[in-house]
Amino acid sequence: MSVCSLQDLTLYNPERTITVKGSIEACCHAEVEVMKKVREAYENDIAAMNQQTHLIPGLNLGALGLFPSSSNMPPPPPGNASGSAPYGCFGAPEQETVHVYIPAQAVGAIIGKKGQHIKQLSRFAGASIKIAPAESPDSKMRMVIVTGPPEAQFKAQGRIYGKLKEENFFGPKEEVKLETHIKMAAAAAGRVIGKGGKTVNELQNLTAAEVVVPREQTPDENDQVIVKINGHFYASQLAQRKIRDILTQVKQPQKGGMGPGPGPNPQGFTEMGSPTQGLSQEHQPRRK
Repeated sequence: MSVCSLQDLTLYNPERTITVKGSIEACCHAEVEVMKKVREAYENDIAAMNQQTHLIPGLNLGALGLFPSSSNMPPPPPGNASGSAPYGCFGAPEQETVHVYIPAQAVGAIIGKKGQHIKQLSRFAGASIKIAPAESPDSKMRMVIVTGPPEAQFKAQGRIYGKLKEENFFGPKEEVKLETHIKMAAAAAGRVIGKGGKTVNELQNLTAAEVVVPREQTPDENDQVIVKINGHFYASQLAQRKIRDILTQVKQPQKGGMGPGPGPNPQGFTEMGSPTQGLSQEHQPRRK
């Protein structure tokens, strides 16, 4: 029995081949044992996926191409089909823009030869993916602009994290942690921070991501400010979704209760004990 090399895998073909040689009886027995392991791994993946579905509301993880469909998980409708879409009667999901910062030397790997990789990634995720020009010749980080609905963001950002790990821009035992920026109306910044920093501290405790809303930043020409998120993939995604929840509440005061008082306790939040001090007031140094 042999398993194909990891070198045979690609970003878009993550399957490995198991070859079994021997007598018919031996092959049949081996197949049974292999399928037991495959089924066990599959069930563990489904359990993990269901857990992430609860952690990141609004995402249909079954549509991400990470898990095969089964009788319990019918495949999602193609294209922008409505009706059975995960967003139900609420219509098409809102387009979101996220800025993901990657090492400057990784730009070539993300773009690929003649731009093929970034084109494939864009088609796979259903998102617009662009590399912003370097701010200066010696910039160590480059900004990737990802535009698309929540599921497209999840897929695109997940592949970016995976590509950086695959191309060894992070060590074998080093977790990939990237900084992402979300723009929001300056008037909403206080709701993300919360009274005395309660909401942002609770957000950090829940997601394990660093969330920073610089207090002294000047709004841009559209009266928007930036919230900075730093963490591994799932921590970043969870933080992004929770922040989007807060912004949705701000846009819908009749549902979110915009009266005076402390910042909102976003859906899914619980009391988390003593807050982490200072992270909402200034940009913290990146952890290595």
